[in-house]
Amino acid sequence: MPALTPGRLALAAAVAVTVGSGTLTATSASAADLPLTGYRLTWGIKQSYRSYVTGMAQGTFTAADGASQAADNGEFTFTDGQGSYDSTRHTLRLAFRGTLTIESRTHGFTRVLSDLRYDSAAGVLTADLVADGGAEQQDVPLAKVAAPTGPEMTGLATTLTTEAGAFLGSASYAGAAGDPVSVAKPKPTPAPTPSKTPTKTPAPKPTRTATPKPTRTTTPKPTRSPAGPPAKPAAPAAPAKGAIADGTLRWGVKDSFRTYVVTGAAHGRITASGGATQAAGNGPFTFSGATGTYDTTAGTLSAAFKGAVTFKGHENNGTYGLDLTLSDLKASVGRGTGTLTADVTSLGKKSEDVVLADLKARSAALAPKNDVIALDGVTATLTDAGAKAFSGYYPKGTALDPVNLSVALTTTAALPSAGPTAGGATTTGAVTGSAAGGGGVVGGSLAATGSGVPAGPLGAAAAVTAAAGAGVVLAVRRRRTAM
Repeated sequence: MPALTPGRLALAAAVAVTVGSGTLTATSASAADLPLTGYRLTWGIKQSYRSYVTGMAQGTFTAADGASQAADNGEFTFTDGQGSYDSTRHTLRLAFRGTLTIESRTHGFTRVLSDLRYDSAAGVLTADLVADGGAEQQDVPLAKVAAPTGPEMTGLATTLTTEAGAFLGSASYAGAAGDPVSVAKPKPTPAPTPSKTPTKTPAPKPTRTATPKPTRTTTPKPTRSPAGPPAKPAAPAAPAKGAIADGTLRWGVKDSFRTYVVTGAAHGRITASGGATQAAGNGPFTFSGATGTYDTTAGTLSAAFKGAVTFKGHENNGTYGLDLTLSDLKASVGRGTGTLTADVTSLGKKSEDVVLADLKARSAALAPKNDVIALDGVTATLTDAGAKAFSGYYPKGTALDPVNLSVALTTTAALPSAGPTAGGATTTGAVTGSAAGGGGVVGGSLAATGSGVPAGPLGAAAAVTAAAGAGVVLAVRRRRTAM
């Protein structure tokens, strides 16, 4: 009999929970395999890949035939898992059903994954694969799966295989950590236990409480306090129009774009500099040192901000297929609408005062509070010029991250805090920087993609993206043949 390793012992405990501990002891060789039914497998492949598909690739996931996807572009669940448990070797094999389609017309890819299977003895997830309508490849290993360490087969670490990297369209996925996988059998919901009829409890008899006699209170005579220094006169309110004393603009460009650059197919980094900072966790950017003018009566405001943000990715032998810098940001608002412009430098070519987005504030009025005009949650919509700056990755009309704009009308006015920024050394998938505006870098080592260098703004980075993040159609079904 094979040695009962900690992983197999944990698996035996996990199966015992669902099939009953008494069934784990086989009385004969023919009874060694115990049938298993009704299992579920939950796996997200890789979170950054899902972000790439729905972000830069503008693709979609469609789950059907027994598969489903969690809300907010979450993990996938495959159902009706059937197979067997080897009570001698303490291993199990399961096959799951479900269909998941992942497709991007923008980057032009289609993949099919079917017959998803989990083999605990081999520690592997396999599937049948079809790439862009080609021939089907059967039982291809997609991920190595860590052995269970407890009575629950949940949160098992996965490592994507070389075959998975080729299938997903980027060799950088090979050997990378995938999303954890969980295998479980839903527990039946117990029927509610009828409650017993409550017994009546006699109400306590009221007791008499003696009313206390009122006591006299002597009112102390007021004492005179020595007069303090006279209060300082309040600072005069800011005029209805004039020059801006200071200000900040908080904007993340687009959340899916930041994810794509740092942890997605670009395998790159983001650098904030020259007065710009980035919030922790690959968050939005804050541009500072505003100058410009305002007129609260006319409802107009025009401000320019210090700082720059650079996005780099798709590195190949020291050359980047994606090298985009946004600097000299300016926001202009009049009666609730306006524009956001920036100087755009892509692959060394600079275009000044590009209108990136149309702005729409929640109110047409500019109402200062404590000498600060704050416009939060301003809607930003990509313009035609902005779409060209991103080489058509996002079409005109795409919703960008909202803009938060705060300007001080006097030198004594206090601007709202921009929140914590990231700090420390550069790490993969992390943000570094300082609130002092020293800049920050996101990302670590950059994986080569084998792409060429584009000639236009962002140019063939689109081709790099298509090669580095091919989409997938996952069609998971059960075979007719027994396992």
